[in-house]
Amino acid sequence: MTAQELRNKFLDFFKSKGHVVIPSASLVPENDPTVLFTTAGMHPLVPFLLGQPHPAGNRLVNFQKCLRTDDIDEVGDSRHNTFFEMLGNWSLGDYFKKEAIEWSFEFLTSKDWLGLDPNLLFVSVFEGDKDAPRDDESIAIWREVFKKSGIDAEIGERIFMYPKKKNWWGPAGLTGPCGPCSEMFYFTGIEHDPRYGEICHINCDCGRYLEIWNDVFMEYEKKPDGSFEPLEQKNVDTGMGLERITHILQKTASIYETDLFWPIIQKAEELLGKLYQDNIHSFRIVADHLRASVFLIADGVSPSNIERGYILRRLIRRAIRHWYNINISLSGLIAELAKTIIDQYGHIYPALNDKRDRIWLELTQESEKFSKTIGRGIKEFDRMIERQKSISGIDAFNLYQTYGFPLEMTMELAREKNIAINKNEFSNEFKKHQELSRAGSEQKFKGGLADHSEITARYHTATHLLHQALRDVLGHHVFQKGSNITAERMRFDFSHPQKMTLEEIKKTEDAVNEKIKENLNVRSEVKTINEAKELGAIGLFEGKYGENVSVYSIGDYSKEICGGPHIKYTGEIGKFRIIKEEAVSAGVRRIKAVIE
Repeated sequence: MTAQELRNKFLDFFKSKGHVVIPSASLVPENDPTVLFTTAGMHPLVPFLLGQPHPAGNRLVNFQKCLRTDDIDEVGDSRHNTFFEMLGNWSLGDYFKKEAIEWSFEFLTSKDWLGLDPNLLFVSVFEGDKDAPRDDESIAIWREVFKKSGIDAEIGERIFMYPKKKNWWGPAGLTGPCGPCSEMFYFTGIEHDPRYGEICHINCDCGRYLEIWNDVFMEYEKKPDGSFEPLEQKNVDTGMGLERITHILQKTASIYETDLFWPIIQKAEELLGKLYQDNIHSFRIVADHLRASVFLIADGVSPSNIERGYILRRLIRRAIRHWYNINISLSGLIAELAKTIIDQYGHIYPALNDKRDRIWLELTQESEKFSKTIGRGIKEFDRMIERQKSISGIDAFNLYQTYGFPLEMTMELAREKNIAINKNEFSNEFKKHQELSRAGSEQKFKGGLADHSEITARYHTATHLLHQALRDVLGHHVFQKGSNITAERMRFDFSHPQKMTLEEIKKTEDAVNEKIKENLNVRSEVKTINEAKELGAIGLFEGKYGENVSVYSIGDYSKEICGGPHIKYTGEIGKFRIIKEEAVSAGVRRIKAVIE
């Protein structure tokens, strides 16, 4: 059975039970500000789980795009991945535990549907605690369901009880609908891995038992004070992971040999000139992370150093690192793999086709940017290992500051060599860096620079473009009033009497990016103050520099008296994005921006 056939069977089954098919929502939640991504099918339905009527009725079914990164270090084994599709059905105040459990079992075991052997199925239920009692109702229903298949379902043999950590779902954020759940596990028959504990059990992470379905009974709402209150409307939220059930039905060694991943891996083999069997772990990470990245970009996320953009950047850079690991000489081809992903999924998720050009551009720019530094960074990492046989937290911070290596990537490289990194040491260095940045914000006549690294040089050069763009858009009354630059963002204060309009912000941002795209030369000349003024240079801090000053010209666009670090060409800056415009004081505005 193909993955597409499985999607259709699931929808058809629940349509036969009176459900209405609803579309997949975006990976970026609209109704839940407490989470970065849609990590479960329930996210888009939170208002309806809390009682708001759904326009499609009270029985719903779909397959939903989801993203979770809490298991990112496990990606590459037989069953973990970041982006996945969740097949789900919902009851909004309609049916409850009996129907949910019976239908789950029917779809999994009936010869008309998936036809799994019920003898290979095991289930778990909530054991109860101070917040909610043991789920005896689900236990009774499961016993009856298995009995009809000729199986005695005893507690501790077929039915197992677990605490809230294992058998309670939600809320997805800090508050919201939640409740006990009952999970279904398929016995794979593989040997228990003792790394996951001496004794194996159905909820062990070794993979001997594979969780394939979860029936969540939304009976409670978690409040801001941590208490749980019964919901007036009791709901059912179920989910079956498409990747895992496809793996079982197609009898593959892992989820990566299914038709969900295999075309991507085969294209990667072609592009890299290497075989999957020779580097299984890296091929799997490339396929998973790039697939996730394609879907994130299609849903409007761009690589950056904050929040969703940081997760996307981490996924792309981790994929590049493993692509590099497979074949160092072909590191520039990774964006080509996106075409295969779009072709494979575009008929199911049309937004991928609509955003094809943007996906290609974002991946190409990010891979080109990171590929410039990754080789040097890995070489420096190897030199550190060779020189001192270890990597300190300070070393990890230097790799981050100089080469843009996230701590997670350095830790992964170190882990491969059985070396531990002191995260507290890294955190202390990072805090020092932030304190230096804050100190820099008070030193406006030094340009607000916290350091002179490559990234701050890029940011600093961008302030010149921003300064001129603001003068072009708003008028020549605009002058710089101060700036603060760190490795993560820039802050630029300027004279202007009123709040900028959205149109003015966009025009300014577009003007800066246009000059970056033109890849203008950045050159400096030493001039006297009078000579600089005759050249038309903007000079705000003459008293600081003395008689002779450095005049930095960016093509024919910008000319300023300045003493900070600069890059040689504007094309090295990256994509410029304004994230906020606000007031500082009367007549002074502030722009916060990032380079992506």
